[in-house]
Amino acid sequence: MNIGETAASSGVSAKMIRHYESIGLLPPAARSEAGYRRYRAQDVETLRFIRRARDLGFSLDSIHDLLDLWRDRSRASSEVKHLALDHVATLEAKIAELQSMARTLRHLADACHGDERPDCPILDDLAGCPHG
Repeated sequence: MNIGETAASSGVSAKMIRHYESIGLLPPAARSEAGYRRYRAQDVETLRFIRRARDLGFSLDSIHDLLDLWRDRSRASSEVKHLALDHVATLEAKIAELQSMARTLRHLADACHGDERPDCPILDDLAGCPHG
């Protein structure tokens, strides 16, 4: 398959396929006599794996580790579970942080009159000024 066909089959853009090759997540593609990249069905599977891991928010470093585990048929599933649960903890911390930011902004928006007056607790807070 050429890079366009591989992109269509995997759901990963040609640009990202080249990037994943450049950083070692995907092995370098074989080349045709004309120098065009040629991909195998196994490469499409790897790209789908990478895309799904990215959809779940895994970092490229974590995806590298997950790919190593996926390819290692003698792996312990406990290693995979550990990576997944570490990622869950990271996601939950980010969720808590986002919820806190939303609460703060909601509180500031509630305190703002939203009328023609220039005073605005939202801007005061961003500037580090106390608001009443």
